[in-house]
Amino acid sequence: QVQLVESGGGLVQPGGSLRLSCTASGSIFSVYAMGWYRQAPGKQRDLVATITVGRNTNYVDSVKGRFTISRDNAKNTVYLQMNSLKPEDTAVYYCNTVPARRSFWGQGTQVTVSS
Repeated sequence: QVQLVESGGGLVQPGGSLRLSCTASGSIFSVYAMGWYRQAPGKQRDLVATITVGRNTNYVDSVKGRFTISRDNAKNTVYLQMNSLKPEDTAVYYCNTVPARRSFWGQGTQVTVSS
């Protein structure tokens, strides 16, 4: 049973930075493309960043140039560096494979951008 554990969220002022981490209990990162998803209150969960096994990356337009996804397969960890944060980035952030597997969803980590 794979478990994904997200960490690194918190409260940050607009313009600030956070680095999220996601660690898996099993060695899945060398097999699957991974992504960071986010869900704001009252909205659906959306994919915002993807990294393939070959480390090709893709981002939604709203985070391009501000967020960077990376992975360390040896540590079974995927990261999301978030810079120039905006209030509209406020959400619970989750990692999962791409496409997402229902049984892999973790608890997520809350990111709040507010002054």
